[in-house]
Amino acid sequence: MTLTRIAAAAAHFGRDLDHSLGRIGKIISDARAAGAALLVLPDAAIGGYLADLRHPDPEALPPALRPDDPILDRVAALAGDMVVCVGYCEADGEDRYNAAVCLHGDGRLGRHRKVHLPAAEATAYRPGNEFAAFDTPVGRIGMLIDYDKTFPESARTLALNGAQIVACLSAWPASITNAASKLSQDRQSRLFDLYDCARAAENQIVVVSSNQTGAVGGMRFLGQAKVVGPAGNILARTWGKAGLAVAELDVTAEIATARRVLSHLDELRPETYR
Repeated sequence: MTLTRIAAAAAHFGRDLDHSLGRIGKIISDARAAGAALLVLPDAAIGGYLADLRHPDPEALPPALRPDDPILDRVAALAGDMVVCVGYCEADGEDRYNAAVCLHGDGRLGRHRKVHLPAAEATAYRPGNEFAAFDTPVGRIGMLIDYDKTFPESARTLALNGAQIVACLSAWPASITNAASKLSQDRQSRLFDLYDCARAAENQIVVVSSNQTGAVGGMRFLGQAKVVGPAGNILARTWGKAGLAVAELDVTAEIATARRVLSHLDELRPETYR
């Protein structure tokens, strides 16, 4: 029996890179104190997210970092023996991507560029074009960013590529067009939880969902970080507050139990799908 402690973070991050690194260091320290071997930080934890999803100001975009930027080395050093997934804006020549990297004291373990870009985000970023799982000290992992998890094919592709854990990094706001008086009653709040649980249950995998908190411009971020088991059951959550959702489980055994009678990936009929 191999138990792994997994942590998903809910926290607020802005443009100041030094402040972002300080907060990341504190969260890593808290996760280490909780015994976590895997920590998933929010999307755009390094440098913050867009301030306006409808009309992003091209002069106020998050700082774009090269894939080999020394800031990522600093986060890897902070991670040490932990596996840490973190989101940032990635520069590739003149192109910018909403990106995530999985780090360890030994270096970079995997990368992802957000594939599905909602609303006006496409005016600020280029879309990625791949979903790929990778091996880590805590098992085989895949990553999704924000809107990616709305599409079942995203997590399904990672599961078919052997991912046991899918890290969903988000900067997911409450509804912009139909805001509720309470975040818990917001349409996007319901969908955020629904997608996390559905992606876990339909693929019989563990989903680790982080998110930003607080407000930027006219947006309020939901928080609601959580760890979801392969039956779609929420094992730990932060609700709308900043903090860590920490769960301990034997990932391989839990997945085997979920797939003991009905193994969804083995029973797919791709030739019938359109």
